[in-house]
Amino acid sequence: MTNREITEDDIASAEKLLGIAYTARERAQMVGNLDAQIDSAVARRALQIPNSVPMALRFDPRLPGFEMPTASGVTGSAPDTPLPSTDEDIAFATLPELGAWIRSGALTSRRLTEIYLARIETLNPLLKCYATITPDLARAEADAMDALTAQGQNLGPLHGIPYGLKDLFDTAGITTGWGAEPYQDRVPDTDARIVTLLRAAGAVLLGKTTLGALAYSDTWYGGRTNNPWNPEEGSSGSSAGSGSATAAGLCGFSIGTETLGSITSPCQRNGTTGLRPTFGRVSRAGGMALCWSLDKVGPICRAVEDCALVLDAINGPDINDRCTIAAPFAFDAGKGIDGLKLGYLPEAFGDSATDVDHAALDAARRLGIDVVPVSLPDLPYGSLMNSLYAEAAATFEPLTLDDLDDTLSWQADGAWPNTFRKARFLSAVDQVQLDRLRYLTMQALDDMFRGIDALIGPFMTGPMLVASNFTGHPCLHLRAGFIQMATRGASSLGAGKLTTGTAGDGETHRVPQGISIWGRLFDEGTILTLGQALEAELDVARLRPSL
Repeated sequence: MTNREITEDDIASAEKLLGIAYTARERAQMVGNLDAQIDSAVARRALQIPNSVPMALRFDPRLPGFEMPTASGVTGSAPDTPLPSTDEDIAFATLPELGAWIRSGALTSRRLTEIYLARIETLNPLLKCYATITPDLARAEADAMDALTAQGQNLGPLHGIPYGLKDLFDTAGITTGWGAEPYQDRVPDTDARIVTLLRAAGAVLLGKTTLGALAYSDTWYGGRTNNPWNPEEGSSGSSAGSGSATAAGLCGFSIGTETLGSITSPCQRNGTTGLRPTFGRVSRAGGMALCWSLDKVGPICRAVEDCALVLDAINGPDINDRCTIAAPFAFDAGKGIDGLKLGYLPEAFGDSATDVDHAALDAARRLGIDVVPVSLPDLPYGSLMNSLYAEAAATFEPLTLDDLDDTLSWQADGAWPNTFRKARFLSAVDQVQLDRLRYLTMQALDDMFRGIDALIGPFMTGPMLVASNFTGHPCLHLRAGFIQMATRGASSLGAGKLTTGTAGDGETHRVPQGISIWGRLFDEGTILTLGQALEAELDVARLRPSL
């Protein structure tokens, strides 16, 4: 780098950006020997690193002494519900119901696929939840599943069931545009690992569901994905299309990802049931990376048991994702909850909690299990967000340095372009210290879960949204009730934290609200069992949006 002259005044100005203060003597000492440090950084920036290259440091959520659960095997329910007479009732059925009808021959995969394709054709112009629809592929895959059924073969609970796939996972020969203008014509040559796993399980790909550009919020290069309960507002994100499509009955289930709220937030907004598995349980190979040490993959469904069936199909280590961890998964739809202890953080149910939040806690108490208050150490959990900003800015560094960030349609203060630029002023020393804070957070949650089997709480209040994403603990989010609310704005990182959209002053709408259940590492079975019991007690999961 030439024609660079750094003065002591420059250093003093830089101190304000970093929140530190040096003396005049300290500035004078360093002013003459910064060039080599800057030159090294500039030289490294000249090397463009593909999105597929991970960090050398690998996050592992397990602390010393961790013992992996040993139980394995999934036993689903066996519903004997007769096939409904209307296509809409079929579209909104649970996965066990759909699977039973397909196995018995009462319903073909081809008919179910046509039902969803017709609903997509009607409702996608309003909801904008599919970026790409693959009708020919879906019909071919459905016909193949029906041929196996005719031969007496069944590939499992997902056999013949159509699904939507978040458009950050590669699909060979099919556009995978990551929701962002610079990549909207990107067509990969191979399938992501999750695509091959779901194909092996018999699932039928309907198309690619939308995501907020580069896995943030609900605005993408095709517009804004909308909430089927109130199409005047976005569906939240970043798994925007997966949440919207599943809530609107445009698929049997869908796949989402979460770095910080991207499964749980659209489930909160759209009233779906989502499972964010333990970090490392599900392969991300062939998916767009946002933050290598935070990204997780999980199902978005309309019922708790559905999430268990999908997780069973996608669980497992993968040599192509070096963060994956071999872990068994166990779930029994008929298992009870006797003897379980459920914790809650009293501060999470404070002034910001809603009537639905308190009603969900009351419903948990009616289940007949111990519900006890717990606490976490007073740590600056929100500061961990700076690690997310740094990882995301590094992932998409070329957009910032080559001014391609200007091509993204969303340019608000809290949008990625401005967030990526601000992240260049984060200190590397602070990043190391944040990683140590992350370890303290892992210890804090580990200590808390030693005394309880699960934790219940609102989606956004309290520290758990941030803390549990950085520790890798699993989270189940399910519909808990409804509230009257005016149309809400977009989520934002503009305030240095995640906000999920403020309601305006206009007409109110009846929209769903959920509750979160967090669990111990690799113990998704327990929170699914608890969630299933709570789902039955709340009795709101079957209600549908009026479209």
